Amino acid sequence: MKMVKSLLLGTAAGLVAVAGAQAADMPVKAAPVQYVKICSLYGDGFYYIPGTDTCLKMGGFLRVQAEYNGGNGGVSVGNGTLEAAQARFNRDTTNDVNYRVRAAISWDVRQQTEYGTLRTYIRFGAENTTPGATGAGSTFNPFWDRAFMQFAGFTVGRSQSFFDLVTYGGAYSYHNVRVSGDTGATGQNLWAYTAQFGNGFSGTLSLEDPATRKTGTLDLTAPFFGLNAATTNDNAFAENPTFGFRVPDVVANLRVDQAWGFAGISGAIHDVSGAYYLTGNNDINGHPADKLGWAAAAGISFNLQGGDWFGVNVCYTEGAPGFCSSASTSSFQVYNSNNSVGIGWISDAVFDTGTSVELTKVWSALAGYQHIWNPRWRTAWGGGYVSIDYNSTATNLMVSHINNSLAACGVVSRGVTVAAGTLTLLPGNSCS
Repeated sequence: MKMVKSLLLGTAAGLVAVAGAQAADMPVKAAPVQYVKICSLYGDGFYYIPGTDTCLKMGGFLRVQAEYNGGNGGVSVGNGTLEAAQARFNRDTTNDVNYRVRAAISWDVRQQTEYGTLRTYIRFGAENTTPGATGAGSTFNPFWDRAFMQFAGFTVGRSQSFFDLVTYGGAYSYHNVRVSGDTGATGQNLWAYTAQFGNGFSGTLSLEDPATRKTGTLDLTAPFFGLNAATTNDNAFAENPTFGFRVPDVVANLRVDQAWGFAGISGAIHDVSGAYYLTGNNDINGHPADKLGWAAAAGISFNLQGGDWFGVNVCYTEGAPGFCSSASTSSFQVYNSNNSVGIGWISDAVFDTGTSVELTKVWSALAGYQHIWNPRWRTAWGGGYVSIDYNSTATNLMVSHINNSLAACGVVSRGVTVAAGTLTLLPGNSCS
């Protein structure tokens, strides 16, 4: 028996050894692969992040454009400081053709919670435009125009303004019509709540940073406006975009979204209170009574057969021009190919020492149509009109200050150009 036991144990040991050797020679089985799963909860393009219940959609765009006689980045002739040189001084600073390359990437992340969908959205990009700010070379600018969260009806972060209805200025658009002052291309810092009423009807109340829309409450006594003044004063603009703000813009809208398109109305209240009155260089000298500006807009958009689209937008404001006029600039410039130049500027309101704040009136209208030729080709047409009006009191105050400044230089007014620094009125005469 002892011999049999020894034999059996030896055989078992031998089998174990052999089995061990065979296992060492075999390839190790790979771990299961977690394939990316499609997330159909939020539309096309979403997929589940492996190992989570969170859905992600990545997107982006690349835009290449060129203009002739149009200004940097498609800015129309006579609109703002971004206008190309266009032979206004001499041949070597002329820039009749402009190039721009812009690219961006976006992340749209969503997940379900016990209180509804939690969404975060970020879009970041960069662009290169010729010529540079000095008229030579090129500029490279990173930007981010979207970074917001949406949850339980709230939208918080940087998004498009809820005042905007029918707009054309978004980064994905095929056109550059921005007479309405929309924030599609830049985004807007805001805190908003949207209520859904059913059947496509909704309403939103939004508190928004006025920085991209305020054009300043101008003190006409300030050195900025006095052409012969040698000093500057930051209080010339109570709402200078480089400074902070006391009160956010209060924006509300009502809209209906249906298969045929959408229609909506929006309104805004905007603080245009003035700074302290100026007497020489003394700022602390009282101030005009606080004042609010306002704006209202209406728009309608139609989804046509074959994917075509048509939309119309109208806007009116007193004291908030940035809602109805271009949000990218507060001035207009027109240069000839000689020494003549004409400049106009837009401000929310104006006041003079001892006067009240006078609101600037603006109205605008725009329309656009987009036609889909096939999945790869489309054409968009758009246009608009904007009217800017200073009332008679504001006009008389401005004319008085311009004439006084010119008289100090010994020049009779016959067409005026206001600029910071030195103003050349006629060859050989200057007022600085």
